[in-house]
Amino acid sequence: MSDIETQIRDALADIQQTDSLDALQALRVSLLGKSGSITAQLKSLGKLAPEERKAAGAAINQGKVRIAQALDERRGALADKVLEQRLASERVDVTLPGRDGARGGIHPIQRVLERIAYIFERLGYQRAEGPEIEDDWHNFEALNFPPHHPARAMHDTFYFPDGRLLRTHTSPVQIRALMGRTPPVRIIAPGKVYRSDSDQTHSPMFHQIEGLLVDETSSFADLKGTLAAFVRAFFERDFEMRFRPSFFPFTEPSAELDIRWDTGDGSERWMEVLGCGMVHPKVLEHCGIDPERYTGFAFGLGVERFAMLRYGVGDLRVFFENDMRFLRQFA
Repeated sequence: MSDIETQIRDALADIQQTDSLDALQALRVSLLGKSGSITAQLKSLGKLAPEERKAAGAAINQGKVRIAQALDERRGALADKVLEQRLASERVDVTLPGRDGARGGIHPIQRVLERIAYIFERLGYQRAEGPEIEDDWHNFEALNFPPHHPARAMHDTFYFPDGRLLRTHTSPVQIRALMGRTPPVRIIAPGKVYRSDSDQTHSPMFHQIEGLLVDETSSFADLKGTLAAFVRAFFERDFEMRFRPSFFPFTEPSAELDIRWDTGDGSERWMEVLGCGMVHPKVLEHCGIDPERYTGFAFGLGVERFAMLRYGVGDLRVFFENDMRFLRQFA
């Protein structure tokens, strides 16, 4: 019994003197491992006389528990010490300036979108939003698209297997804004739209802002005045403008707005910048609005097109290539 107590006392002293986690683990194995000294004591109990075996076994097990507790406590203390040393060696002075103080900037497309929206908000329009995944009724049917209109074809529109689609314009937002509401309504609908088209002036994903005004007195003259004021405010200069007759399923009459644009080589040419028209009576009927009482006008423009004109960019694709040399110009 005295040998057991001496061995346990020496083991506890060795544990307290251990100064590293690796050494402590090695000590644990030498004491409590399969071939450890304490384990060997337990295995030797069979050699003792029956009257000595019980007392010796209890002493060994108590010592084993004390040693295990001492090992755990010492491991915790050493781990805390290692952490403190690591924190001291890796300390960071948070008062020092960062290595890279460069600041980002608003993407030119977002910059132009916000500029357009701001101008129309000053004219009394409110922003409206809608889902980018639409159903056929909101995207086509309610907007008076005939069943066999080319825009419904697979080569122009991205369809999902369940018949839903990625919206091809933000006009469905106008339908959602009119449903269940009584005019007057005056909104703009900025957002992403999707069409199966990609070249120097087209992208499968691009941004549109469409506007809608419905009340009892709106006229084509109001539409012309609104868009003329917008174009002058956006480009911050005056233009010679013309409204050229066109066709859209959801407006009647319809028109495209052209501006006299300086090409940069001393000449000018007419350039189409947006489409517009008076809201078709069938669109109002689909939204539960009496076309005999209310009239309205709508317009739509491509944000990328206005960005290209404002910044003198000839290829729409550079806006989405994420070339920092290009984007830093707008930071």
